[in-house]
Amino acid sequence: MMKVNVTDIGGEVVKDNVTYLLKDNTTLKNLVLSSTRLSANKTTTGHRHAGQEEVYVFVKGHGQMELDYKMFDVKEGDVVLIEDNVFHKVHNNSDVGLEFICIFDGRRNHW
Repeated sequence: MMKVNVTDIGGEVVKDNVTYLLKDNTTLKNLVLSSTRLSANKTTTGHRHAGQEEVYVFVKGHGQMELDYKMFDVKEGDVVLIEDNVFHKVHNNSDVGLEFICIFDGRRNHW
């Protein structure tokens, strides 16, 4: 058993640039816990996962989520369930950082 906090999921930094800071915790055998701090007025790279689902948990800030090119508002406390092969993207249209956690199958593919 391992306990982590939404403000620090542990793991390794996999991307750190002007758009976002991304960390992946690969402690579990089948799932990855990933945290993203999306900078103010930035957008993630959109993608989809064939044959895989994903869960996003928004922990700080507010912005918009895009699922199959349909936009809706998200904020701290929101949980978004992303179905198999659905295109998804997060937009931070605010002046402060937006933080969220993703839970997904460790064998995922982006395309």
